[in-house]
Amino acid sequence: MLVRTGSCLCGSVTFRVEGDFDGFFLCHCSRCRKGTGSAHAANLISAAAELTWLSGRENVTSYKVEGTRHARSFCARCGAPVPDVQGDGAWITVPAGSLDGDVGLRPDAHICLASRADWDEGLEWVPGMGGLPG
Repeated sequence: MLVRTGSCLCGSVTFRVEGDFDGFFLCHCSRCRKGTGSAHAANLISAAAELTWLSGRENVTSYKVEGTRHARSFCARCGAPVPDVQGDGAWITVPAGSLDGDVGLRPDAHICLASRADWDEGLEWVPGMGGLPG
Protein backbone atom coordinates (compact mmCIF):
# COMPACT_ATOMS: atom_id res chain seq x y z
CA MET A 1 0.00 0.00 0.00
CA LEU A 2 1.36 3.40 -0.97
CA VAL A 3 1.87 5.93 1.81
CA ARG A 4 2.41 9.59 1.01
CA THR A 5 2.86 12.55 3.33
CA GLY A 6 2.08 16.19 2.73
CA SER A 7 1.89 19.59 4.33
CA CYS A 8 0.82 23.18 3.88
CA LEU A 9 3.19 26.02 3.02
CA CYS A 10 3.89 27.03 6.65
CA GLY A 11 4.15 23.42 7.85
CA SER A 12 1.51 23.71 10.56
CA VAL A 13 -0.80 21.23 8.78
CA THR A 14 0.68 17.82 8.02
CA PHE A 15 -1.07 14.69 6.80
CA ARG A 16 -0.62 11.15 5.54
CA VAL A 17 -2.53 9.44 2.71
CA GLU A 18 -2.49 5.64 2.64
CA GLY A 19 -3.73 3.92 -0.49
CA ASP A 20 -3.98 4.43 -4.21
CA PHE A 21 -5.46 7.35 -6.08
CA ASP A 22 -8.27 6.70 -8.56
CA GLY A 23 -7.53 9.72 -10.71
CA PHE A 24 -5.28 12.71 -11.23
CA PHE A 25 -7.02 15.61 -12.92
CA LEU A 26 -6.04 19.11 -14.02
CA CYS A 27 -9.27 21.07 -13.64
CA HIS A 28 -9.64 24.28 -15.63
CA CYS A 29 -13.09 25.30 -14.31
CA SER A 30 -13.45 28.92 -13.25
CA ARG A 31 -13.87 27.90 -9.59
CA CYS A 32 -10.59 25.95 -9.54
CA ARG A 33 -8.84 28.84 -11.30
CA LYS A 34 -10.17 31.26 -8.67
CA GLY A 35 -9.30 28.88 -5.82
CA THR A 36 -5.72 28.38 -6.97
CA GLY A 37 -5.01 31.72 -8.65
CA SER A 38 -3.58 29.70 -11.51
CA ALA A 39 -4.53 28.12 -14.82
CA HIS A 40 -5.88 24.97 -13.19
CA ALA A 41 -6.05 22.90 -10.04
CA ALA A 42 -4.04 19.66 -9.93
CA ASN A 43 -6.05 17.23 -7.81
CA LEU A 44 -5.66 13.58 -6.89
CA ILE A 45 -8.93 11.78 -6.13
CA SER A 46 -9.50 8.58 -4.17
CA ALA A 47 -12.52 6.73 -2.87
CA ALA A 48 -10.41 4.15 -1.03
CA ALA A 49 -7.34 5.96 0.33
CA GLU A 50 -7.30 6.91 4.00
CA LEU A 51 -6.46 10.46 5.08
CA THR A 52 -4.87 10.97 8.50
CA TRP A 53 -4.13 14.41 9.89
CA LEU A 54 -0.72 14.30 11.61
CA SER A 55 -0.74 17.87 12.90
CA GLY A 56 -2.64 21.12 12.57
CA ARG A 57 -6.12 19.71 11.89
CA GLU A 58 -7.46 22.68 13.88
CA ASN A 59 -5.92 25.00 11.25
CA VAL A 60 -7.82 23.42 8.35
CA THR A 61 -10.66 25.54 7.03
CA SER A 62 -13.09 24.29 4.40
CA TYR A 63 -15.21 26.21 1.93
CA LYS A 64 -18.01 24.92 -0.29
CA VAL A 65 -19.62 26.93 -3.07
CA GLU A 66 -23.35 26.82 -2.36
CA GLY A 67 -25.43 24.85 -4.82
CA THR A 68 -22.38 23.09 -6.35
CA ARG A 69 -20.07 20.16 -5.65
CA HIS A 70 -17.10 22.54 -5.54
CA ALA A 71 -15.32 22.52 -2.18
CA ARG A 72 -11.78 23.12 -1.01
CA SER A 73 -9.83 23.02 2.21
CA PHE A 74 -6.86 25.16 3.12
CA CYS A 75 -4.59 26.10 6.01
CA ALA A 76 -6.06 29.04 7.94
CA ARG A 77 -2.52 30.30 8.72
CA CYS A 78 -0.88 30.30 5.27
CA GLY A 79 -3.81 29.72 2.88
CA ALA A 80 -2.18 26.72 1.16
CA PRO A 81 -4.55 24.07 -0.16
CA VAL A 82 -4.75 20.81 1.79
CA PRO A 83 -6.81 17.62 1.31
CA ASP A 84 -10.58 17.78 1.47
CA VAL A 85 -13.06 15.04 2.34
CA GLN A 86 -15.96 15.30 -0.09
CA GLY A 87 -19.25 13.65 -1.00
CA ASP A 88 -20.18 13.06 2.65
CA GLY A 89 -16.97 11.08 3.09
CA ALA A 90 -17.22 9.15 -0.18
CA TRP A 91 -13.85 10.39 -1.48
CA ILE A 92 -10.89 12.60 -0.74
CA THR A 93 -9.37 15.23 -2.96
CA VAL A 94 -5.66 15.85 -2.44
CA PRO A 95 -3.99 18.86 -4.08
CA ALA A 96 -0.99 17.33 -5.88
CA GLY A 97 1.27 20.21 -4.87
CA SER A 98 0.57 19.61 -1.18
CA LEU A 99 2.43 16.28 -1.22
CA ASP A 100 5.95 16.41 0.19
CA GLY A 101 7.50 14.12 -2.42
CA ASP A 102 6.93 13.11 -5.98
CA VAL A 103 3.35 12.27 -6.87
CA GLY A 104 4.52 9.23 -8.84
CA LEU A 105 1.68 9.57 -11.34
CA ARG A 106 1.00 11.49 -14.53
CA PRO A 107 -2.30 13.38 -14.82
CA ASP A 108 -5.13 11.36 -16.36
CA ALA A 109 -6.83 14.30 -18.06
CA HIS A 110 -7.38 18.02 -18.36
CA ILE A 111 -11.01 18.56 -17.37
CA CYS A 112 -13.48 21.45 -17.79
CA LEU A 113 -11.57 22.77 -20.78
CA ALA A 114 -14.65 24.76 -21.83
CA SER A 115 -13.74 27.10 -18.94
CA ARG A 116 -10.03 27.24 -19.76
CA ALA A 117 -8.33 30.62 -19.34
CA ASP A 118 -7.59 32.33 -22.66
CA TRP A 119 -3.89 32.65 -21.75
CA ASP A 120 -3.56 28.93 -20.98
CA GLU A 121 -2.87 27.71 -24.50
CA GLY A 122 0.45 27.05 -26.19
CA LEU A 123 2.35 27.37 -22.92
CA GLU A 124 4.87 24.77 -24.05
CA TRP A 125 6.29 27.52 -26.28
CA VAL A 126 6.82 30.03 -23.44
CA PRO A 127 10.52 30.29 -22.58
CA GLY A 128 11.58 28.58 -19.35
CA MET A 129 13.96 29.66 -16.57
CA GLY A 130 15.67 27.50 -13.96
CA GLY A 131 14.96 30.04 -11.20
CA LEU A 132 13.45 33.44 -10.61
CA PRO A 133 13.80 36.17 -13.25
CA GLY A 134 16.37 38.90 -12.74
